[in-house]
Amino acid sequence: MSRRIGPRRIVCLTEEPTEVLYALGEDARIVGISGFTVRPPRARKEKPKVSAFTSAKIDDILALKPDFVVGFSDIQADIARELVKAGVEVWISNHRSVDGILDYIVRLGALVGAHDAARDYAQRLRAHLDDVAARSAHWKRRPRVYFEEWDDPLISGIEWVAQLVRVAGGDDVFPERAAMPLARDRILADPLEVVRRAPDIVLGSWCGKKFRPERVAARAGWDAMPAVRDGELHEIKSPIILQPGPAALSDGLDAMHALFAAWAARHA
Repeated sequence: MSRRIGPRRIVCLTEEPTEVLYALGEDARIVGISGFTVRPPRARKEKPKVSAFTSAKIDDILALKPDFVVGFSDIQADIARELVKAGVEVWISNHRSVDGILDYIVRLGALVGAHDAARDYAQRLRAHLDDVAARSAHWKRRPRVYFEEWDDPLISGIEWVAQLVRVAGGDDVFPERAAMPLARDRILADPLEVVRRAPDIVLGSWCGKKFRPERVAARAGWDAMPAVRDGELHEIKSPIILQPGPAALSDGLDAMHALFAAWAARHA
């Protein structure tokens, strides 16, 4: 009988490892998930929820006797430290780009002995990216896009989103901010800078709360920008774009491409 490779009791502190492990057929290894998890829907019914993003139920996690915990970014450093002190092996990834997401899928798959399946999954996602990019390559005009990940203060420019905007057929109006990994470095001190960059489309994905286009349109001076004038203020649901995992490369990308394609058709 073959021995099971890799960790057997995994706690996922964010959504993307849960989605990847389910996609690879390795969901039986998961013993705890993030409370924000929505993909796949059955994960919420099957697995105990033991963390938010900036906080976690450390005692509940330890009670699950995990042999591996997966988290994301410096924001979860305190959670990771508590678990490491308790003797738990922790992997905090910090991937921020489209290529980083694809590499993350392969690395996580390899850790659980599913390297080939993970590589195939990443290749399918890459093929989808290429297909979407090809569909927008012939457009006569590409929309200028402002993506807002938080409204108070205004934050924009998260790297994988900026890259996906381009793949989907748009041009990010703050491309220089994509090189800044920390949210505090992507704060827009002057809201009128958005107006000066004249986006044709505003996309909002306010993590944890509903995007309110009427509030965006009512901001001082914003009625001068094409997006507000033309009513091009749209929400992209945060679970499909703000987590650096498969959802962003599939449903998130498709949602943006549909909006951009409709705009391009009207401006052909």
